[in-house]
Amino acid sequence: MVVSFSGAFLAVDWGTTNRRVFLIEGGEVRHTERDDKGVTSVTDFGAEAAGIRARHGDLPLLMAGMVGANIGWAPAPYVAAPAGIAELAGGLLWVEERSAIVPGVSTLVTGRPDVMRGEEVQLLGAVRAGLAPADALLVQPGTHCKWVEMADGRIADFTTAMTGELFATLRKQGLLAAQLGGEVHVGPAFHAGVEEGRKRDLAASLFGIRAAKMLGVRDDADAAAFASGLLIGSDVAARLAHAGHDTVHILADPMLGGLYAAAIGAHGREAVIASSHDAFVAGILAIAEQIA
Repeated sequence: MVVSFSGAFLAVDWGTTNRRVFLIEGGEVRHTERDDKGVTSVTDFGAEAAGIRARHGDLPLLMAGMVGANIGWAPAPYVAAPAGIAELAGGLLWVEERSAIVPGVSTLVTGRPDVMRGEEVQLLGAVRAGLAPADALLVQPGTHCKWVEMADGRIADFTTAMTGELFATLRKQGLLAAQLGGEVHVGPAFHAGVEEGRKRDLAASLFGIRAAKMLGVRDDADAAAFASGLLIGSDVAARLAHAGHDTVHILADPMLGGLYAAAIGAHGREAVIASSHDAFVAGILAIAEQIA
């Protein structure tokens, strides 16, 4: 059976903890559904796919994200960077007759191994939708922050930083956990952290949060914002040290995107925040167009 995605189909952005379902018809999103049924909470992916179809229509299913990891439905391959829409469409993993998973992207361009899974659809979609130019530096903040060089509309190379995971871990356990319960927002404490992050002596700077409490230098109400600024600032400083772009395009929600924009601005670069939702839709549509 030849499956076509030229008409109506279902697209799923299936992450570790969350899932977004899109009913797409005539190139437009007709309905969306978001829930907490990420891959770690699913045991029968075939049943989940049947449930999605029961709610939204008996249509072909095109999935991306951690559903293609070894903890998901089935391990989808990685295509090597540089990679574009054609490579992703050509590397689909068909897990059912009408259900396919988009491959991830890997890189060894500089000799350092790195991988992504799920972000590739948004990155290529951002260029396809005109949210970013074909040659650009894109960043996708999150648990594992992706910094991506786009060249001629394709993923040329990228670096993953565990910035978000480090912050979450520090908040949950360890010496600093009791201090990091405050709100994180752009303000003096966050900017101070960004400036400290320029030094790139991250391990020593993190302990400095504890020392600041002991010596009454900083109130604990500001500790989380400082720590966030420190981690993001260190990440941004490392990535921009050799970047040849004056503008960085950010694919994120306004809150997290705003933190990165502030840190990027502190380095004298322009930051442009784009919708990750719109980027995913544009990317998955572009892949669907390539499928017979």
